[in-house]
Amino acid sequence: MAFSIGIVGAGQFAGQFSTLFTRHPDVSAVYLTDLLPERAEALRVEQSLAGTFSTFEAMLESDVDAVAIFTQRWTHGPLVVRALRAGKHVYSAVPMAISETEIAEIIDAVSDTGLTYMMGETSYYNPATVFARDQYAAGAFGRVFYAEGDYLHDMDLGFYSAYEYSGGPGWKRTASYPPMLYPTHSIGGVLGALPTYATSVSCIGVRDDVDDGVFDREVSQFGNDFSNATALYELASGGSMRINEFRRVGYPSHLRESRFRYFGTKASFEQLANVSVWQDKVGLKDVSDLLATSETLSLDDPSLAHVAPELRAAFVSGHARVHDPARLPVTFAGAPDGHEGSHHFLVDDFVTAVRDSSIPSVNAWVAARFTLPGIIAHESALLGGVRLPIPDFGEAPA
Repeated sequence: MAFSIGIVGAGQFAGQFSTLFTRHPDVSAVYLTDLLPERAEALRVEQSLAGTFSTFEAMLESDVDAVAIFTQRWTHGPLVVRALRAGKHVYSAVPMAISETEIAEIIDAVSDTGLTYMMGETSYYNPATVFARDQYAAGAFGRVFYAEGDYLHDMDLGFYSAYEYSGGPGWKRTASYPPMLYPTHSIGGVLGALPTYATSVSCIGVRDDVDDGVFDREVSQFGNDFSNATALYELASGGSMRINEFRRVGYPSHLRESRFRYFGTKASFEQLANVSVWQDKVGLKDVSDLLATSETLSLDDPSLAHVAPELRAAFVSGHARVHDPARLPVTFAGAPDGHEGSHHFLVDDFVTAVRDSSIPSVNAWVAARFTLPGIIAHESALLGGVRLPIPDFGEAPA
């Protein structure tokens, strides 16, 4: 039976997902709400959506069956809990939350209500993650004892304009968001391929030295002056994982924001900005063509006029050869995609989980394992790199 969904936050990415929810045969209607009502109304008119609500509270009081939260990254936890407690299924943009307490409250709400929660982590369907997940399942790596995940996105490449678009006149206060509190694109690509989780971490934060009012502790809402951070994790499997979150870096993030490396006893897999290589003890094979994505929309499409040119690639990249588009609704054919072909799969995972009362791919327990390690890493960095244990909430119940 088809269900209705309300989108919370009509910002830059909301239109991508409202399009896909509208096209999904198991979604009956799509609604919107935003703190700026004119944004919600403009998107409603542009896509002929079902309607808007004046407030988040009004949406929760309505008979909408589910909500999809696309608000600013530090707001997700409390909004998710309120929606679940109001009887709504929830799809949430990343990160899951910004504290261990908020994560625990989400897991408790999912457990108490039996409702569907899913975090839309794009790296779970990043072609590199899909490729590594398949190779691991086939035993091709042997034992993976070390892996790396990088989310490399320089402020100069679209982030200034993105924060200003979402933050308004006081945007510099929030553009200082701590890098390790946005860890899921990097961690999710490693743990999305390997069946393990992080148990401890030591993290070094790099204090910013660019005098532009961003990453200035006196300005920052978060009291943060780290623009880059590197964390080394111990994994439950006995191996280790290194994660980089960089916001000041000479790197072409418009070509590839997230990149990964996995080292096993039999073989390894490594990525650079535009090259991906599978290696064993004999030699190497360039697998870049397997992971290359197609464009689903022109970078000059009018619908992207509000997006900085450096960010537009993330709004248009479609499927790679390692993806399985045959599992998707036929109505998604030709629809805009993004984040290296992940959007279609994430939307279908959520809708299918709600429809079938099943556990989605990046459920609350998986989301916790993708998110909490970054929160603890930031705490470690504030303590000068002290190694800290990482609590674990376990796995989703059957």
